[in-house]
Amino acid sequence: MKRVQVGAIVISMMVSALPVSAAGRPTGQAQATGAIQGTATSSTGQTLPNFTVQLRNLQTGQLAGSTTSNAAGSFTFTGLNPANYVVEVVNQAGTIVGSSSAVAVTAGATVTVTVSTTAAAAIAGAGGAAAAAGGGAATAAGVSTAVIVTTVAAAAGVAAAIAVAVTGSPSR
Repeated sequence: MKRVQVGAIVISMMVSALPVSAAGRPTGQAQATGAIQGTATSSTGQTLPNFTVQLRNLQTGQLAGSTTSNAAGSFTFTGLNPANYVVEVVNQAGTIVGSSSAVAVTAGATVTVTVSTTAAAAIAGAGGAAAAAGGGAATAAGVSTAVIVTTVAAAAGVAAAIAVAVTGSPSR
């Protein structure tokens, strides 16, 4: 009888010593993650090779990753925690020229997106060229800011946004 009790105690001690997390899985296992893959394209449908592609977590507003599109305009983000993200395409000047709508990443899934630059981004690019030529730096900054605000609002599900431009002196 003593041997059975000792055996039962030893087995229970071994089982209770196994590392288990609060979620019920061994602590050595990583959290299940997802991925986003896609293609960066221009507003005319041409692929955008060698463009910076950023991934932003919509809940925190923080960048979750950055990569460069390959020769075919393709990009991939792996090891993503389940959350809602937005994919941003950035030109060489550092301006966001296109973004996706909200992308929901779930554990174990790969989501495919196509991110296109907008017509407004093309105008912002032209405004940037004019600013570099010596005129209208505020106009170029205003257009790119409007594109960013509109993109973030659309990704967050905001139906309308009001933009106010202040020109002239503050006393008016």
